[in-house]
Amino acid sequence: MEATTNTAPHIPSSSFWKELGNAIRGTEADYTQISIRKAIFLLAIPMILELVMESAFAVVDIYFVGRLGPSAVATVGLTETYLFLLYSIAMGLSMAVTAIIARRIGEKKGADAGASAVQSIFLAILSSIPFAIGGIFFAKELLTLMGADQWSIDHGYRYTQWMLGGNGVIMLLFVINAIFRGAGDAAIAMRVLWIANGINIILDPILIFGWGPFPAMGIEGAAIATNVGRGIGVATQLWLLFKGGKHIRVTLAQLYWDAKTIMNIIRTSLGGVGQMIVGMTSWIFLMRIMADVGSEAVAGSTIALRIMMFTMMPAWGLSNAAATLVGQNLGAGAPDRAEASIWKIGVYNMIFLVGVSFVYFFFPQSLMSIFTDDAKVIAIGGEWLRILSYSYFVYGWWMVSVQAFNGAGDTKTPTKINVVFFWLIQIPLCYFLAIKLGWEHSGVFWGVFISETSVGIFTLWLFTRGKWKTAMV
Repeated sequence: MEATTNTAPHIPSSSFWKELGNAIRGTEADYTQISIRKAIFLLAIPMILELVMESAFAVVDIYFVGRLGPSAVATVGLTETYLFLLYSIAMGLSMAVTAIIARRIGEKKGADAGASAVQSIFLAILSSIPFAIGGIFFAKELLTLMGADQWSIDHGYRYTQWMLGGNGVIMLLFVINAIFRGAGDAAIAMRVLWIANGINIILDPILIFGWGPFPAMGIEGAAIATNVGRGIGVATQLWLLFKGGKHIRVTLAQLYWDAKTIMNIIRTSLGGVGQMIVGMTSWIFLMRIMADVGSEAVAGSTIALRIMMFTMMPAWGLSNAAATLVGQNLGAGAPDRAEASIWKIGVYNMIFLVGVSFVYFFFPQSLMSIFTDDAKVIAIGGEWLRILSYSYFVYGWWMVSVQAFNGAGDTKTPTKINVVFFWLIQIPLCYFLAIKLGWEHSGVFWGVFISETSVGIFTLWLFTRGKWKTAMV
């Protein structure tokens, strides 16, 4: 294993800008052969920029919706509880796709990687159908089930209809970008998301407030902007996938149903889907507790979550690079190099998130006030950000160690861990603190802190045992 005492990837200053340009444009470099530091740099930069743009859109979106009032923000938050179920499938499938594509690329089997890509797209389309039906026909009922207030049910349901009804573009955006990342074409995934979310950001205020010739559509306009932007992003993805990237290309001859490949993807993705469903359904229960506390608690939590997503995306970009490096190096028969990559990325991640935690601790209400002027919402969200700041030291290692398992194709181990720490510990603990002890939203925040700090420490310990190196995909 290479030494991990350095705290940042060392790239000579004379070549930094050249390598930065290569990272953004994309490179044909073999990530199993070049230095680990350079591989991390070339993969992580576009992945970070990709996710920063995604989180920037989330923040901009809630900024504009926040001008419509707490109930509008609460509608977004309650709708996202259902979208989180969709995300759990999309992200679980994406984990499997990244692992499989990365392993095939590491084995130098480009045609097999392309075939797996096509089958994963088929699965993404099929998976989106139930959510579309539920969202289009039962939007009001779904909001009522989550404890929405009357404004959300009477006026916000169209947002839910659009977001769930058009979920296919979300699913495809996730999965196809996972294909590019697994292959090592992280720069393509970055550019696609910049296109999709750039359009979202432009359309958001136009459709929400009715700028120019467009009528003011309120919260419904935010959903339409999202669907249009992401739909254009998916069209761009498909064009680039068939045109061919630096490491992967799909051909028309591969457009057929392959049951064997489909079953391999499903088998590998089950753990990832289960892993995400456990975490996401836990969040649904937490939001249901928040709804009993009040719309301000839901709104404060929703804004705080968006801020958290924005500030953590660089860390997720580093973690995604870890998954690609683990998959490709295991495919190339270099498990020690895969492990060395994780330790290096873990150090970088920890340093970044410790810096974020200082901002959360000292400026929580200032961050919240950017998105709302409601004093109660600011106080609630600010409290959560400060509590989160205590755990980010552990978060950095948790994110990377989980991606080591996922990148290796061992998605079942994190699922089992999540069942214990989220379902058996987090939900009962948050309910006990919030409802039984009367701590309300504070009880939820402290319950999340205790459970997620614990799961992070345990997952890192399990990673050190090394069984993930023998996973097969």
